[in-house]
Amino acid sequence: MDRPTKFEDFRYIGDKRNQVVYDVDAVEDETVIDELMASEQFASFAPDTLAEARNRGYRARSA
Repeated sequence: MDRPTKFEDFRYIGDKRNQVVYDVDAVEDETVIDELMASEQFASFAPDTLAEARNRGYRARSA
């Protein structure tokens, strides 16, 4: 999937509503990311790592 506009440099995007982080490069259902972007309830992380997302209380989306 292509990364969302303005987030081309971010691999991990978090959903503030349920504290789940998505790996945009590995997501299979693009509608999930599209819906998240439309909701405007997302977060990015710096550094852009899964470890940083977990440090902020997010958990990886289970398959």
